[in-house]
Amino acid sequence: MSKIGIALAGGGPLGGIYEVGACAALAEAIDGLDFSHVDFYVGVSSGALIASILANNIPPARLARILINDDAAVMFDPGTLLHPALTEYLTRLGMLPNLLASSLQHYLAAPCRHGLFESLQQLNQAIPTGLFDGQGIDRILTELFSKDGFSNSFHALHHRLSIIATDLDSGQAIAFGSPGFDDITVSKAVQASTALPGLFPPVKIKDRYYVDGALVKTLHASVALEQGADLVFCVNPLVPYRAPKEQANTHKLYERGLPGVLSQTFRAIIHSRLHTGMSRYKHEYPHADVLLFEPARDNEAIFFANVFSYRDRRSLCEHAYQHTRTDLYRRRQTLAPLLEKHGLKLNMAVITDKNRSLLLPKKKGLGGTLQNLERTLDKLKYKLDDKISI
Repeated sequence: MSKIGIALAGGGPLGGIYEVGACAALAEAIDGLDFSHVDFYVGVSSGALIASILANNIPPARLARILINDDAAVMFDPGTLLHPALTEYLTRLGMLPNLLASSLQHYLAAPCRHGLFESLQQLNQAIPTGLFDGQGIDRILTELFSKDGFSNSFHALHHRLSIIATDLDSGQAIAFGSPGFDDITVSKAVQASTALPGLFPPVKIKDRYYVDGALVKTLHASVALEQGADLVFCVNPLVPYRAPKEQANTHKLYERGLPGVLSQTFRAIIHSRLHTGMSRYKHEYPHADVLLFEPARDNEAIFFANVFSYRDRRSLCEHAYQHTRTDLYRRRQTLAPLLEKHGLKLNMAVITDKNRSLLLPKKKGLGGTLQNLERTLDKLKYKLDDKISI
């Protein structure tokens, strides 16, 4: 029996929502892929948050309802992740008098050798290391995992869960959940993995500081492969945006200012690094199969969505679900024999069901007709692409 792993990359709150929709589609469309019996979960950054919840036997479909606030038992508010890091601000502010005195002393001791601005460089230490308090992630997950049937302990989970963070002082990727790094709570490990430098302060665990796990690698599927996985499903929500041809001259990203430019730059670097790693897996783990699922690069749904918008979160999760089903259909000739090798099977009835939805209610009348027409046109497009590529 093949051992199966799930590897989820980072991508912020929107990336996590995309991953949930994609996982829901995989769970429904592949017979034999039971998320409650997956052998390995690997999560990085926002993917770490999603992986930790899935490893607690919360099905992807229910997790989707949690993220868009349709689950009365558990409510998710993105605003809880954006509380100012007041403790960090006060700590750094308290350092300022001593740093200023030390800087002036350094300058006055040899003003001819040390310029004033050179001496004042010490004041950089007073700059906060993060804007927001990442402890909200720890609090949310601690509350969730305290409920009956869940666990905040790596040892108590029925799955092998690996949460990847980066040791700030060594630059090494650390897999929390592995031997020697499994004696902390899952929620604290997730907080460390999601501590994106500049946004969240580094997380202190014992005597070390940790930041976002994506600093070293994008996906870390190799963690599951090294543990013996025969098949790993990977979901990466971060792809660079490519405007449709008819919109190529609209300069949408430039008009969004520095955040748009930085986002596109970061996505391009991450995506290039990811595919380099995917190619390496084929040579380093020839016995195993690794399947990657990503958003379409020309779809605006994931690039311009607002995480604080209920409507955007809902539509993004649904989009990920539908896009992944369409992707499975488009790749069916390649995927079917590969999955069968591992005891799995594509469920064509699920993949081709034009009325199937994860979150959106079925539309009636003209709205329903247009919805069905849109899905039919999407399938026709992929059929034409298949014929053209033959």
